[in-house]
Amino acid sequence: MAGTSRHDREMAINAKKQLSDCSDLVERLRLQCLSRGSAGIKGLSRSFRIMDDDNSRTLCFKEFMKGLNDYGVLMEKEEALALFQIFDRDGSGQIDFDEFLITLRPPMSNARKEVILQAFKKLDKTGDGVITIEDLRGVYNVKHHPKYQNGEWTEEQIFRKFLDSFDSPDDKDGQVTQQEFFNYYAGVSASIDTDVYFIVMMKNAWKL
Repeated sequence: MAGTSRHDREMAINAKKQLSDCSDLVERLRLQCLSRGSAGIKGLSRSFRIMDDDNSRTLCFKEFMKGLNDYGVLMEKEEALALFQIFDRDGSGQIDFDEFLITLRPPMSNARKEVILQAFKKLDKTGDGVITIEDLRGVYNVKHHPKYQNGEWTEEQIFRKFLDSFDSPDDKDGQVTQQEFFNYYAGVSASIDTDVYFIVMMKNAWKL
């Protein structure tokens, strides 16, 4: 699976190291997410989605603050307010949810975005913009999985486990949207220095 636990561990260790001498507020929040591994940014987005009571896909400062607290982000209220104001570009007192996540993702080159999109399209067999267990049949081969070989897990359980790796721990719905897929690989991408290595890894993992 692309985005190995080794990458996750390296990234978490590096993020924690960088946090100690980082003063940029956006970067501090990003590093706190990445210190939880590839799914860190997605986990924060889940917390915010739960906070967005009226489904407006925007957050006021109170919702923003509660989302940070619930996710366990360590930040003073003054810092959180300053951070909120960075994202609230038009000064409306609301921040756009999707814009916030895109800004928070570690920057990626177009070449990396392109190969992530190719992998997503390959997995999304039905083309409906969501990867489900049905999509994975025939694309993701479970025959080499050790737990399938020893009879511990069924094909269905392995597919579900695979999809869960893209979901945050507290809200696994068995579906992966393009946004979630990108958020996950933005995390993986942050631990890989060169485009060439990232692209080779993706192409090998997904047989692109």
